[in-house]
Amino acid sequence: MVMLAEEVKGFLRNVPPFQFLEDNSLSNIAADISLEFYPKGATILRQDGPPSDVLRIIKKGGVKVFIASENGDEVIIDYRSEGDVFGLLSLVGGDKSRANVVAIDDTICYLIKKEKILKLIDTNPLFTEFFLKSFLSKYIDKTYKEMHNKSLLYGGGEKLLFTTPVGEIATKVVMTASQEITIQEAAEIMSREKNSSLILVDREGIPTGIVTDRDLRDKVVAKGRNPDDKINRIMSVSLIKAEARDYCFEALLKMIRYNIHHLLVVDEGRMKGIITNHDLLMLQGTSPISVAREIEGQQTIEGLIPVSKKINKIIGLLLNEGARASNITRIISEINDRLQRKILEITEKKLGMPPVNYCWIIFGSEGRKEQTFRTDQDNAIIYADPYSEEEGVEIRRYFSDFATSVRESLVLCGFPICPANYMASNPQWCQPVRVWKKYFSTWIYTPTPEAVLRSLIFFDFRPLHGDFSLADEVRESLKTVLEGQMIFLGYMANTIIKNAPPVGFFRSFIVEKGGEHKDLLNLKVKGLAPFVDMVRLFALEKGLRETSTIERIGALRAIHTILNEYAEELEYAFEFIMHLRIEHQFRQIESGIEPDNFINPNNLSTLEKKIIRDAFTLISKMQDILIERYKPLIW
Repeated sequence: MVMLAEEVKGFLRNVPPFQFLEDNSLSNIAADISLEFYPKGATILRQDGPPSDVLRIIKKGGVKVFIASENGDEVIIDYRSEGDVFGLLSLVGGDKSRANVVAIDDTICYLIKKEKILKLIDTNPLFTEFFLKSFLSKYIDKTYKEMHNKSLLYGGGEKLLFTTPVGEIATKVVMTASQEITIQEAAEIMSREKNSSLILVDREGIPTGIVTDRDLRDKVVAKGRNPDDKINRIMSVSLIKAEARDYCFEALLKMIRYNIHHLLVVDEGRMKGIITNHDLLMLQGTSPISVAREIEGQQTIEGLIPVSKKINKIIGLLLNEGARASNITRIISEINDRLQRKILEITEKKLGMPPVNYCWIIFGSEGRKEQTFRTDQDNAIIYADPYSEEEGVEIRRYFSDFATSVRESLVLCGFPICPANYMASNPQWCQPVRVWKKYFSTWIYTPTPEAVLRSLIFFDFRPLHGDFSLADEVRESLKTVLEGQMIFLGYMANTIIKNAPPVGFFRSFIVEKGGEHKDLLNLKVKGLAPFVDMVRLFALEKGLRETSTIERIGALRAIHTILNEYAEELEYAFEFIMHLRIEHQFRQIESGIEPDNFINPNNLSTLEKKIIRDAFTLISKMQDILIERYKPLIW
């Protein structure tokens, strides 16, 4: 028994916050501790069920902590493993369990009785601060905000862009009129009702279009159109809709993407209301929509420069609103896409339309929609195959001037030049369709280290501007060539597993040994890249067209054996590291420092250290799986 107590004390000395306790307090706990085993899949605590009467500390194994929303969706709070605790909130509250806790592996827990924990909370300030400040506020409160419930700690609950369903702020009364009325009659209705939009319906009352005050201004007044014309002559036929249950940031993305001010809100197909950009402006104070509008209104590169500087400020706004990292990157990607498209349009006007159809593609973090603060340019041009060598010379001359002009304009708007020259201004990456197909097939059939590296870079491409069918043709060719090419995928896997996670034998962080970033941890190379690379590999195995890491995980859940088991853990770990990186870079920018990817692990909280270690452990586990999966092919 003495040996067991000493073993327990040794274990607890490495577990926060028990590491803060004096030896006699640890001895008191160890003398009255018990062990319990839970098989994989066992529900240990059930949401809204009886409260926990013990604090559980995981000795071996792991658990998933999650909350089930009203519509049955799971909202993951945390994954916990060796040294982590759970059940405190219901133990202290004493009324019910706040979340579901399920064993994700065969799990053994130490159990400490409720009265001992309550006594420690009453008598030990460090112990109390750890639980009630670090643990509760960082995880429980944040998760409940994401579910649009009241905060467990602070009551109230501010309505935010990422927690408010569209249906809650949509105008409940939708102004409709027959599509057969005149422009004059429509304007009179909108003026009388003080509405900026009017939904037009057919004889059965089914929505057929929308007319806005902007339409009246741009299509009637500016064009001198006869007000006696039918309203259906100027209405927008494409009704962009939002589901009532969607969060407002989804509506925001649609408004930016389609350059519109109004969205029809539907609930299971039935009209529920309408939402405007003004509604979103009022909701969040300052809106990304306004920046997107400013970009759209510019006609010169000089006019875009000051607007482009406002984009970084949006990230601070989104961070303050509690946005998930993937939501931040999606919104910033939409705005950056708009900025780059505007630059391309301005350049086309300056140089004249190109001699053949082309598609401007982007890759890297831009291609994956994972860009935050401005990163290096990663772009290329795919153009239609020329009919003759003479035509080819003319095409190359045009696109050389075009790509160079775009490159310099992007630099002025905050996109640095790619040091490795992966840009359309490099003739190697400005080629016709047939050459791009040959590039991809050559890399796949002859998987040299350089070929695999380029595959990791270019296979995340997505079309941004121009003739998207050219990019689709190249993507389809890539998919065809990849089918059954396990040798190439094996070489890619071999490259991926060489980027080992930065955790030593004793779970200490392996940091940079020298140079400018000595003693710092590279979140991009060592934290995010392994997830991006592994998920890309799985996506290529299945021939998916998605490029975003989160979208790839979502698409792979139901069709890939490995992702079916690890999807939630991968998504959670990727989101956490991405969020850590965004916060770090934002603090640097606020301090006037050029943002980078290097953090000092000693500045992380105990919980942040624990989670990032768990993320690195997951990387190691996934790399072991890759080794077993591809070992027969190339090792």
